[in-house]
Amino acid sequence: MTTIYLKRHKEESLLRFHPWVFSGAIGHVQGKPEEGDLVVVRSAEGETLGIGHYQEGSIAVRILDFFTDSLPSDFWQERIRAAYLMRVALGLLTNDNNTYRLVHGEGDFLPGLIIDVYDDTAVLQAHSAGMHIARKEIADAVVSTVPQVKNVYYKSEGTLAMNRRFGDIENCYLIGAESTCLAKENGLVFSIDWLRGQKTGFFVDQRENRRLVERYSKHRRVLNMFCYTGGFSVYALRGGAERVCSVDSSQKAIDLVKLNVERNFPACTNHQAVCADAFDYLSKVQQDGNQSYDLVILDPPAFAKHRGAVRNALQGYKRLNAKAFEQIAPGGILFTFSCSQAVDKEMFRLAVFSAAAMSGRRVRILHQLTQPQDHPINIYHPEGEYLKGLVLYVE
Repeated sequence: MTTIYLKRHKEESLLRFHPWVFSGAIGHVQGKPEEGDLVVVRSAEGETLGIGHYQEGSIAVRILDFFTDSLPSDFWQERIRAAYLMRVALGLLTNDNNTYRLVHGEGDFLPGLIIDVYDDTAVLQAHSAGMHIARKEIADAVVSTVPQVKNVYYKSEGTLAMNRRFGDIENCYLIGAESTCLAKENGLVFSIDWLRGQKTGFFVDQRENRRLVERYSKHRRVLNMFCYTGGFSVYALRGGAERVCSVDSSQKAIDLVKLNVERNFPACTNHQAVCADAFDYLSKVQQDGNQSYDLVILDPPAFAKHRGAVRNALQGYKRLNAKAFEQIAPGGILFTFSCSQAVDKEMFRLAVFSAAAMSGRRVRILHQLTQPQDHPINIYHPEGEYLKGLVLYVE
């Protein structure tokens, strides 16, 4: 097995259980590792620091286990079992809820791996070459551990770049086949398109924040921007919203939100779905002056995929929130989010603060939101706190 030796004094982060080894920390390599190989990491003095997956790029090794040079034969089974038992202990598996994140990368000590469960189907997504290689073992561990899961769909075509070792990555069922079951979240049902939809098919991380929208929706006119599958919209309707408008630039998303509204509220008359660019729609609403919303949800896709894009992302968040502040009715509530890991809480708050100042409105923070308990943050890996949200009262 390949051994990677670090430069002197570069082992401190691993001694603090941070799971990443950066390429700049490597002194020399004993062997010729390929992407996805298991490698042993040692200090410059030869102390064993851990074993993990090797990958070309800034993050050279993602540690799977510390202070050992081998993985036990039941490694995948035990890690998946630990993740599942935590979700059971948290009370996430109920008659009203069969949708949850089973594995959240570093937060479940499996860096580079995401698994979401929708009733009897688990959607597995690899963010590292090592997890791609181990996908079948992982799928077997999921089915043998989680009683409800009968199918495992592998969806990594968009998360793993093609390389010389693997060629094209294809999405496919590793176990089972397409299911007709519906995902249930807090008593609401959703059609999930894990074959063609974004991420694993649904944004499970907004579950608790959707419930908060439901709480504030009664008698309000709700605008759900970047609606995707319409999760926030369906919760707002159950919360007693006067009317709800769902906006997304994708017609496929609009078709899906219509389907999900119909599934939960047949013959609903107070929901409208619009296929439009978010900035264009907000500008049009402001110009027309004949529509007003007093609860607005801004949940855009990640504006910054890497640190080099942070500056432009912050400008995007400022511009988007400024549009919302200009449009929202007095006494309105704004739910605004960032899922860009490269943008931290303070950066995001400053962008929203700047937008509020530009509008001249009086604004108060009601809630500071984050990801739910099935998206845990490894205490040794603060970078795992990616979802940031603010609930604002706008006078």
